[in-house]
Amino acid sequence: MKKIFIDGQAGTTGLQISQRLASHSSIEVLEADPATRKDLAARAQLLASADVAILCLPDDAARESVALAAGNTRILDASSAHRTDAQWQYGLPELQANSRSAIANAQYVSNPGCYPQGFILLLRPLIDSGILDPTTPLRCNAVSGYSGGGRRMIEQFQAMDTTTANTIAVQSYGLDQGHKHLPEMTQFSGTSIAPIFVPTVANYDQGMLTQVPLFASELGGATPAAVQAVLAERYAGEPFIHVAEIGDRSMLDGNYLNPTGRNNTNHMDLFVFGDAERVVLCARYDNLGKGAAGAAIQNLNLMLNLHETTGL
Repeated sequence: MKKIFIDGQAGTTGLQISQRLASHSSIEVLEADPATRKDLAARAQLLASADVAILCLPDDAARESVALAAGNTRILDASSAHRTDAQWQYGLPELQANSRSAIANAQYVSNPGCYPQGFILLLRPLIDSGILDPTTPLRCNAVSGYSGGGRRMIEQFQAMDTTTANTIAVQSYGLDQGHKHLPEMTQFSGTSIAPIFVPTVANYDQGMLTQVPLFASELGGATPAAVQAVLAERYAGEPFIHVAEIGDRSMLDGNYLNPTGRNNTNHMDLFVFGDAERVVLCARYDNLGKGAAGAAIQNLNLMLNLHETTGL
């Protein structure tokens, strides 16, 4: 049995990871005593006892736990504290051909952010193939359910009466372009310029869309079909990434792309829409699944030399 300690188990991501680990027959989850869960010595002992510690904490608390572990424990950090740290392996298995082996052999793995995963997996193949120049200024619009904001935002939305909830049904944020995901999005997508990023939270629980609009002239005149072909080739055989065929409307609700279509799974749909002049790239996935807890289990499986899809 592999011993796993979830530091921050009571948080949104921690709870989701715990639920997924319940189907893992080869894993024992170490439980913190509620009375001592904030005691540094008790946390240090649990960290030292685990084969892998999963950190589901605010950034500063995650850094504290890494220091407490004192280099003796393998760590999977679900915070944003270490995502662009050169000493940490970025935990996106689909990123490059060697990503899985690098994750499997790393002591420190940083679980990717929710919005960045869709952005990166849409754009990295296009930049690597040469269709998209890395110096092209990019735009990214995204929408997530309120669970992406953690417990405080969840409680805020769920406590609203219908009138109030409808009044603030959709809210954009990060408008000053200081969102903490921007360094991660830039570094791992391959772009040399941080994109204009406009995230939005909407009045539903979970599920997200990440969208990147481009002019065909920014893609060397490539058609939507040519762009789709690059993505389809790159992710052929991936267990969790699904590239829709051009013109396939089976995953739409009428004319609408529903952000909840992959909820409660670790799957991500990639779409290419547009015409001869304009292309829209879109990723759909669960912000608590592939965007957070599901991605953590996928990385944990690789770190423990288990089948990547176990428990997912």
